[in-house]
Amino acid sequence: MTQCTGRASAASAALPGVPAESPPFAWRDPGELRDGELRLVLDYRSPCAPARGWTPAYHFGLRVDGDGADPAGTRVGGTRVGGVELRVGRDARHERVTGHVGYFVTPEARGRGYAARAVRLLLPLARAHGLDPLWILCEPRNRASRRTCERAGAALADVVRLPDGVGGARRFRLRYRLRVGAEEVPGR
Repeated sequence: MTQCTGRASAASAALPGVPAESPPFAWRDPGELRDGELRLVLDYRSPCAPARGWTPAYHFGLRVDGDGADPAGTRVGGTRVGGVELRVGRDARHERVTGHVGYFVTPEARGRGYAARAVRLLLPLARAHGLDPLWILCEPRNRASRRTCERAGAALADVVRLPDGVGGARRFRLRYRLRVGAEEVPGR
């Protein structure tokens, strides 16, 4: 079962590098997440729902610079080119089934490195939550996603077989490890 605070699940605690105790969950201010013309805009946060297997997650829109917010402040400027999600959990499900990071890029914006840059922009937020390493899973046939992982600095760790009932006919995922590092995150 997914845990949001306190003790890790028995399955997770048995994994190397997963502490048996973790501090209570608290949302962090992601601050400005920008790399040149690409910026991440927080769309929403999804709360923990242990019965559904969900841990808290941040959901960001990938935007390429545009005209900024409109005068009324009712929309975010720039062209939306995709999305990225950071799932904040330290359990076996994140490490071997879903991963900590998910991303997509719209068809017309693919091939420009936006997803890899977005993943790198999430590292200070992941560090603030004590997530190291981050796990990213992708289908073996998805060459673009594999390149994204590699361009973001992740290393292929292994191939995992998904549990029964997950993944349909495509039962295997490549599992990439992205080291976050122990740098101090100012202001968090």
